[in-house]
Amino acid sequence: MSVQVQYNCSNVNWNDVIEILKTVGMSYCDSEIHRISFENSHTVIFVFDDDKLIGFGRAISDGVRQAAIYDVAIDPEYQGKGIGRLILNGIKEKLPECNFILYAAPGKEPFYEKVGFGKLKTGMGLFADMTRMKNRGFIK
Repeated sequence: MSVQVQYNCSNVNWNDVIEILKTVGMSYCDSEIHRISFENSHTVIFVFDDDKLIGFGRAISDGVRQAAIYDVAIDPEYQGKGIGRLILNGIKEKLPECNFILYAAPGKEPFYEKVGFGKLKTGMGLFADMTRMKNRGFIK
């Protein structure tokens, strides 16, 4: 495995992003929406094995105090090999003074706890489709 890390959106095939999101069971939409989401983020990270996209993540942030991490996804073939940790560490390094929040896909909480995140006692969410997110286990 020859891992390369990229901190910008140059030459990203957005259809590959969609395929990874589909494969891991995360929400996805039109490739143009994903492109805009990543380009408008404070920090992005894409991980490649040679030329193959194998994982990514992004953070929206004020750059000095608060950040929210989104769209962390790893090709299942590469899960358990440190790629998720690499992505999260890359984001944290770009925003060293920030507090971070994220919502994990149901069942992925133990991974985030292993890398230092703690469950929030007062976290709240307001989603465009509350019923869908409740059915998927994101909200009570």
